[in-house]
Amino acid sequence: MIGIFEIFMWYLLLVLYMGQIKGVFGTYEPITYKTGCTLWGIFPIFSGALTVRAAKHPTRSLMISALILNIFCIIITIISIILTIIELSSFPTVSYRNYGQAKLGREVSRILLIFYPLEFAIALTYSICSCVNLGQGREESSTTVADEAMSNS
Repeated sequence: MIGIFEIFMWYLLLVLYMGQIKGVFGTYEPITYKTGCTLWGIFPIFSGALTVRAAKHPTRSLMISALILNIFCIIITIISIILTIIELSSFPTVSYRNYGQAKLGREVSRILLIFYPLEFAIALTYSICSCVNLGQGREESSTTVADEAMSNS
């Protein structure tokens, strides 16, 4: 859900910043807009789908894939938080015609800054649970092999 929300926010920013009028001081194009930071919300969607699939049909390869994608989501979220903080800490002068759009775009960035830690927490929780499950699977398989060796002797 968070990923879908971020993609919709990117679309809002796209419409907002595309409608700017070239003024004396130029247009406002923040770093998060230029990098497509909110478009990265597609990765939590894939990660969530893969995690659900791994929960329903737990194979080792699916669990490892979900873990890797969740770790990737954690890295993306940290980068998004850093870029958003950089964007919000500097506000260049823009044309008075574009000031309202720039102000609204910054408010969208503030809203997204609230959702990034939530995304981080969800991906971290799934990553920890995946590591625990993978570790338990390895312990179970090693005791099974040891028990088999003892029973064959």
